[in-house]
Amino acid sequence: MTRRHYDTLLVGGGIMGCAAALELARRGQSVAVLEKGALASGSTGKSSAIVRQHYSNLVTARMARYGLEVFSEFEERVGGVCGFVRCGFLVLVPSEDADGLRANVALQQSVGVETRILSAEEIAEVLPGVASADLVAAAYEPGAGYADPHQTTHALADAARRAGARFHLNTEVTGIRFQGGRVRGVETTQGVFEADAVVNCAGPWGARVAAMAGLEVPVNACRAQVAVFNRPEGHRGDHPVVLDFGHASYFRPETGGLMLVGLIDPSEADDVVDPDRYPEHTDDAFDLDVGQRWIARCPPMEAAEPRRGYAGLYAVTPDWHPVIQEVPAGSGHLLCTGFSGHGFKLGPAVGLMVAELVTGAEPTFDPSLFRLSRWSEGEPVRGRYEYSITG
Repeated sequence: MTRRHYDTLLVGGGIMGCAAALELARRGQSVAVLEKGALASGSTGKSSAIVRQHYSNLVTARMARYGLEVFSEFEERVGGVCGFVRCGFLVLVPSEDADGLRANVALQQSVGVETRILSAEEIAEVLPGVASADLVAAAYEPGAGYADPHQTTHALADAARRAGARFHLNTEVTGIRFQGGRVRGVETTQGVFEADAVVNCAGPWGARVAAMAGLEVPVNACRAQVAVFNRPEGHRGDHPVVLDFGHASYFRPETGGLMLVGLIDPSEADDVVDPDRYPEHTDDAFDLDVGQRWIARCPPMEAAEPRRGYAGLYAVTPDWHPVIQEVPAGSGHLLCTGFSGHGFKLGPAVGLMVAELVTGAEPTFDPSLFRLSRWSEGEPVRGRYEYSITG
């Protein structure tokens, strides 16, 4: 018989929902994840899954550091495999942002992040073939890398199941029930589920689910493209994940001699789509554009061969940072959405944060930065030394 009452329901089976389910179940809660499709079938499954700590405010830097610790010790701390590859992480900025980069590195070092500034000469040692004439400094994290988003999500879900959590797939939430100012459960395509807490981890569908609770949350589903290239012979070994702010792009190695290349450009927020229906392959113009940016930074890649790329979804807020809060206060209804394409690495920390909010535990990470009211208060999230909106 399908269980119909839980302490907490999590809407969405991506990394956030599964990480939170694990943390809650380990705290003795009865928990269920309600997913409209399959696990990792939304933003998570098409994430580039970069695991880095380069942020420009203390809260997110601490969260990212915690995330890297979990990915680095995944088998011991979670169980199963996440496909984490420790290849290092390199941040390149143009000369006008060098002072900001140094200040950000100092901020990150202050919370224990292993990172350092590289000189122009050292950049070429870490990334052979790089064109660095416009660079005077770079930041490097030797312990960072990338993971496999599907393996990560399923391993978190398996661990949550072992701790007692339940997963209801192909179960779309169609309504949220309240009584006396408190959440009482949800309506779904598979019937009613009762609960004392409901957490919206619906990513690009987050605004739609929030509207069921009478809330207007500024989260847009935006199409994000990732080009795929076959690296030329002699250039197929591992090298760091690279964020190249000079060309507003990133690239990271993939198994099989491939390279994933995408944008770190706020203009991606302009491509708002229906998350249930959007083009899931890259546009030819996009492949050409990001390929040229990649070649401009790494000229030997001119010999790379394009493969068919793909498009996923970002859940983008006005300041490119999430909303994580119980709204209304004391209702048992929590928002956990709007990660704007850089949430994968924060997943373990967000799972912990959600569990602490639900259970009323002392917070490990201060969630007030991510309150819904910050825009109306004129206090959007901004880094102390900012050269990227996603930092």
